[in-house]
Amino acid sequence: MNENKTNINWYPGHMAKAKRELKENMQLIDIIYEVIDARMPISSKIIDIDEITTNKPKILVVSKYDICDKQITDKILETYKNYTIVKIDLIKGNTNILISKTKEILNNINNERMKKGLKPRKARVAVIGVPNVGKSTLINKLVGKKVAQTGNTPGVTKSLGWTRINSDIELLDSPGILWPKLENQENAKILAALSSIKEEILDQEQIARFIISKMEELYPDKLINRYKLDKIDRKTIYNEIALKRGLLLKGGVPDFDKVYKTIINDLKDGRFESITLDRI
Repeated sequence: MNENKTNINWYPGHMAKAKRELKENMQLIDIIYEVIDARMPISSKIIDIDEITTNKPKILVVSKYDICDKQITDKILETYKNYTIVKIDLIKGNTNILISKTKEILNNINNERMKKGLKPRKARVAVIGVPNVGKSTLINKLVGKKVAQTGNTPGVTKSLGWTRINSDIELLDSPGILWPKLENQENAKILAALSSIKEEILDQEQIARFIISKMEELYPDKLINRYKLDKIDRKTIYNEIALKRGLLLKGGVPDFDKVYKTIINDLKDGRFESITLDRI
């Protein structure tokens, strides 16, 4: 099977609506948090972010930094010149530096307001990003309790909603946003592999085969270690994973549906540690 044949496009109606509503509410916004996944810092970057946010100050929140290949990810982050960059481990939830950077920007905004004779105000921050990069988890960490619904599939947040995190900062959560046409199919497949695109758009076999090919290309040792392989052989690897993991039907026949699901979940849940799928 050639996994490179299928073109991926996924742009549900709530994304178009969210983009439109964000633009309409942008005059209320002071600061943008754009959340990206550290394992795909190129693929998860919103292409037309400046069209939506005009010239608002932006903080690039790099989530899941604890499970990326830091050397590769940091090299890519160096190319994002117009951002304040904050790297976050969402599991440990240390968001103090993000709050601190936000207050620095807010102080600058309020200094300008006072020069014009206006009263200082709290920061109104829009949280945006592609699906499933950790926006809702970030908001819950900032607030200190569960106020935003989280999930390991795209499309959990369907509409815009305001949340107050302290006396200085209010957040506007938004649904995950992609772009109407996914021009770069390599990036689209990386988005699909890390669950930013619904699995129904590209079936599990195609996603799993893409993951295996990507891991063979970039991190063959991690692939071998994860599944205790002697070597990587594309013709037999799925059978080997089935045998090693006991993913078998009656008669010892490999259950390939479970094999594909295992590969996808291992990537999605961070069991391949220290990986970044994008390259400059």
